[in-house]
Amino acid sequence: MTSWLVAQLGPRMHYAVPRILHAAGMLETLCTDICAGWWAEPLRRLPPALLPESLVRLAGRVPRGIPRSRIRSFPLFGLEYAAWRAAARTPSALTGAHLRAGSAFCGAVLRAGLGKAGGVYTFNSAGGRLLSRARQRGLMTVVEQTIVPANIEDELLAEEREAFPDWQPRPEPDGNRAAFSAREHGEWESADLIVCGSHFVREGIRRAGGPVDRTVVIPYGVDAAGTPVVRSLAARPLRVLTVGAVGLRKGSPYVLEAARKLQGAAVFRMVGHITVSPAAARRLADSVKLTGALPRVAIARQLAWADVFLLPSICEGSATVCYEALAAGLPVITTPHAGSVVRHGVDGMIVPIRDAEAIAGALDTIRTSPTLLFNLSRNAAERAGEFTLEKYGERLVAALAGIGEPALALAVEA
Repeated sequence: MTSWLVAQLGPRMHYAVPRILHAAGMLETLCTDICAGWWAEPLRRLPPALLPESLVRLAGRVPRGIPRSRIRSFPLFGLEYAAWRAAARTPSALTGAHLRAGSAFCGAVLRAGLGKAGGVYTFNSAGGRLLSRARQRGLMTVVEQTIVPANIEDELLAEEREAFPDWQPRPEPDGNRAAFSAREHGEWESADLIVCGSHFVREGIRRAGGPVDRTVVIPYGVDAAGTPVVRSLAARPLRVLTVGAVGLRKGSPYVLEAARKLQGAAVFRMVGHITVSPAAARRLADSVKLTGALPRVAIARQLAWADVFLLPSICEGSATVCYEALAAGLPVITTPHAGSVVRHGVDGMIVPIRDAEAIAGALDTIRTSPTLLFNLSRNAAERAGEFTLEKYGERLVAALAGIGEPALALAVEA
């Protein structure tokens, strides 16, 4: 059985990949920047409102279930990376900070050594040097592409900024973006396997000219607390919830337009950091309740409030909030670009991107059909059972075991 070194900046999905590999007896080492140790326990007992947001986030970086002996962190580098990001004042500077951090992180991991690992698992834009060196040594190499390639993402968001010029400031040209895209391509070339969270990401790699024959689609999974509640229509307006940063990427202008079309028939609530201009936020607030960002512990209450979950994203990898909504028993209305596992007409509705008319139509169909809402909700809860962290782990472990065996990789994808 191959043992894996996982090189991961930040606590992505609460360290799901190294946790899964450790549970399967396949983890050699988790290498990361900063993670919370014993010192963070007193902080976690305090109300989050008493602490700076940055300290709350840091205290939450806990690789639960992984022995300390399997974790190698580089906290000084992590502090440097935070300082580089904080000092960045332009898009070019911010992308440059990410590129610099990826190279520095790989260097730190290589200097510390790969131990007895037979394979290296990295994440897009932060594993180039590490993957290349591991491949030279004959180790197996994996990169997880967490979102569509940079050039596809940039193209989609540029179109949104053109359509809604007053929603978000037009950024300065990013002189480092081509280098970022080149790094992604280099990582693909060094990888035996490219893990994609959705077919949307895989299709993006194909469009970018990447080696799609070495990709595998492995949807994510979540373990939501509590028991899903099957929804039924009540004698009140339909409750529609969106969770995520309020901005062009999440399709916020189309939420506003749909809310205007269904005024009086549905109420809309958006939970997340507001990134749009003050003028756009005021327009949104006329038709949608904006809560701002909320701590994760509060999201469950928001999901319980809703009848339907809406995420008309323009660009994602595979939005975990859609998995969480299904696990709460919520029908999900989303787009193909959200990378979800929602099945149209079974546990939700798939609408085209940039189509407020389709969003309003889907919501109105659900609003006027008690049987449909009940069935979608019941199926959503059942669907969530197929996408728990345990199921995700099974798919991931099978894919890693099948590197070099296309038939098995295709079986995992299906």
